[in-house]
Amino acid sequence: MALVIPLSAFAQGDGPSTLAASEKRAAETVSRMEDAEKTVLTKTMLAVPLMGGSVPEGGVAGAGFAPAIPRLGIPALKETDASLGVAYLMGLRNDGGATALPSGVAMGSTWNPELLYRAGAMIGSEARAKGFNVMLAGGVNLMRDPRNGRTFEYLSEDPLQSGILVGASIAGIQSNHIISTIKHFALNGQETGRFSVDVRVSEAAARESDLLAFQIGIERGQPGSVMCAYNKVLGHKACDNDWLLNTVLKKDWRYKGYVMSDWGAVPGLSTALNGLDQQSGAQIDKAVYFGDMLAKAAKSDPAYAVRLDDMNKRILTAIYANGLDKYPATPGGAIDRKANADIAEEVARQGVVLLRNRGGALPLAAGVKRVAIIGGYADRGVLSGAGSSQVHGDKGPEVIVPKQGGGPVGDFISEQYHESSPLKALRAKLPNATIAYSEGRYISEAVTQAKLADVAIVFATQWASEGFDQPDLSLPSGQDALIAAVAEANPNTIVVLETGGPVMMPWLDKTAAVLAAWYPGARGGEAIASILIGETNPSGRLPLTFPASLDQLPRPVIDGASEVAESFDVMAAQDSKLSTNYDVEGSDLGYRWNARRGQKALFPFGFGLSYASFATGDLKVNATSASFTVRNTGKRAGATVGQVYLVSRNGEIKQRLVGFQRVSLEAGAQQKVSVAIDPRLLADWRDGGWSIAADDYAFALGDDAETLGKPVTVRMKAKHWKD
Repeated sequence: MALVIPLSAFAQGDGPSTLAASEKRAAETVSRMEDAEKTVLTKTMLAVPLMGGSVPEGGVAGAGFAPAIPRLGIPALKETDASLGVAYLMGLRNDGGATALPSGVAMGSTWNPELLYRAGAMIGSEARAKGFNVMLAGGVNLMRDPRNGRTFEYLSEDPLQSGILVGASIAGIQSNHIISTIKHFALNGQETGRFSVDVRVSEAAARESDLLAFQIGIERGQPGSVMCAYNKVLGHKACDNDWLLNTVLKKDWRYKGYVMSDWGAVPGLSTALNGLDQQSGAQIDKAVYFGDMLAKAAKSDPAYAVRLDDMNKRILTAIYANGLDKYPATPGGAIDRKANADIAEEVARQGVVLLRNRGGALPLAAGVKRVAIIGGYADRGVLSGAGSSQVHGDKGPEVIVPKQGGGPVGDFISEQYHESSPLKALRAKLPNATIAYSEGRYISEAVTQAKLADVAIVFATQWASEGFDQPDLSLPSGQDALIAAVAEANPNTIVVLETGGPVMMPWLDKTAAVLAAWYPGARGGEAIASILIGETNPSGRLPLTFPASLDQLPRPVIDGASEVAESFDVMAAQDSKLSTNYDVEGSDLGYRWNARRGQKALFPFGFGLSYASFATGDLKVNATSASFTVRNTGKRAGATVGQVYLVSRNGEIKQRLVGFQRVSLEAGAQQKVSVAIDPRLLADWRDGGWSIAADDYAFALGDDAETLGKPVTVRMKAKHWKD
């Protein structure tokens, strides 16, 4: 499908210049480099007073720093996390914080690449204003397991949707003359044993799923850098993986930027020969391999000498293509905090998914008299995911729940809430209603409040962080029992889920309405309130499957869950023999797996309700595109997502999302939509390339991955091609 925003070579750093021109200029600079200068850019050092790091002269407290080379006009590299905004870093910079976007899965729920471009441009502008010129954003790992601790950071279980959305976000970030990464390359599907788990997968399965998401994202966003992952792939560390980095990324995809490591992911000097271009946060590894060791190897071994020049050329290509030298980022730039908060709120509004709405329980009736708000620290704020992606505003977190006994690591991944109270927002929007709050610690107290109210709204939370996975998909701390009791006391109970991903809902049939609000960011409370009262018509659609039970998953128990002692600390990581077999599901993740197995989800991929109603029809398909009409059959304006699926091939189930378009319509209006079909979604990977068999291919419109219209069959011609 077409993305109506300008994308260019890496970004818009040199205006009309091309990537080829930037690469040529980079090669010329390398030819003028002295030996000592060639290992300046090949490593970054942790730029915070933690784990052996410090803020260097000319640096900004952040994830990493490489000094400038003034003689050659090469700027310093100043790196910050992450995809959701400029990382808070526990307030170490004392610079007023930053605007927190909603979580990645919330952004995925918008199905809106234009909005994600704006969101990327916003967080990139804040990074630039704080002096950063490299943003460690672009999380696009597919959601192979909903219990993954980093599910909240990623976008989707589908390669097309993930690739399109991450490409838009990256392009927005890089429109600020800064570099964005795409990460974590690749097949980084769980946090359990994340430093050493070995992913076993066939090349075909990888190319048709996780790698395809990266490929589409790179094609559309042209990130200056690719960040490799912690895990192993087929026996080799991802950052020391010749097949991933040299064969797939640089040879097959002809990627011209540079590969940076994840922090603490470099096992040795040989990674340079296997495709790694920059060692990140080098103090965290067992040694600084890409400094003196690399220089010495380059003097004695021609292979290392050639690679060292190539490493510098790739880093400089990204610098020049994005204009880091021509448009230097310096701390103290202006930030329009209100405008940026408005973007964060719009993402939250479009990302909330209405999962249940029995009898029109939502929006709340205009004359509602008494509302009981229960749980989730809703009187104070909204939940945020933890770890390197943590973002906060001026005052830092509104609520902190300590984890792992305190200390720097415990503080870094503590449970934190943004200062955006749903309770305060609802009171502002319903000034004539009595709104009482119960923190939900005692079920009996919550039940009493629920019985007194016209409507009870339970805010349920599921905290997640990088470094570990969820043990299951229940709500922690007895919240399932709390919801069941409140719903028993008041049938008009609404549940607002602030979660990192899917959860089970044993209480679902007792409730009147359920909203998936995810981690809704800096203005999450206002966005939730706007939807509850009907000011905003919910339009989010699920970017991942809510399983009906753990037994529906390819791995009902996470591989290594009973074997590996988890640790966030890279230095304490275990080099275990843990492996996980992705060939169980192959390229059939999420809804594809359910289709293959004939399983019905609790809520399927693409699902979402609205206060309006929509009808899609008139599907026409050929080998390269599809068209259809969308009509708003309801009584109010709203938005929906038209979804086109391949449903079978030669009569056999083969489900793939092949196109989508978010459409906003006034009541009674209709619109014709056309989407391009990427031929890779119809093909198999075999014999070193993509192959489309000469078969009958059936396509259908879907309200979601399980609610499909009448199939349209197209006969495809045989085709084989390479990337």
